[in-house]
Amino acid sequence: MLASSFYFLAFITIFFAIMVVLSKNPVHSVLYLVLTFFGISGNYIFFLDAPFIGMVNIIVYAGAIMVLFLYVIMIMNLNAQIEPKKSNLFRISGAITGGALLLILTAVIRQSDLAGAGNNMINHGNIGTIKLLGMVLYTDYILPFEVASILFLVAMVGAVVLGRREEGKITIGNIPYQK
Repeated sequence: MLASSFYFLAFITIFFAIMVVLSKNPVHSVLYLVLTFFGISGNYIFFLDAPFIGMVNIIVYAGAIMVLFLYVIMIMNLNAQIEPKKSNLFRISGAITGGALLLILTAVIRQSDLAGAGNNMINHGNIGTIKLLGMVLYTDYILPFEVASILFLVAMVGAVVLGRREEGKITIGNIPYQK
């Protein structure tokens, strides 16, 4: 039962990931990517015994980042009439690059010892718990964690400064307009 539910969730996740690439509408592509992230989070929650990481994946990726992607796509106003026609050279180079990536991934998977790694991970029993994540984050990685928090603070202050309008100035598109 567990194996069949894993295969079902993996199939759904891979199906939506393929639909991200094949979708012609960019908004549909973003929505398929959200469903892909939900499938990945389902794997974290149900099969890897890491509910915290699964919920953070939903909140951060399926929530915040996908809203940002959708906002950027809507601002760019991508239409089929505006987009230039892609030449066949781009398609051929994309197929060659994808095939090379598939060959590299296949070679890496064949050389790796996945059975031994799985047994070591199961014996620990507390992978993905909040306690273990907190211990590692606040002992081994305290400096990168603090640097990331300072970068987030600077980014928030920068967004407020860039988004603030000067009093009396109105912009229409990118063109300043004086009253």
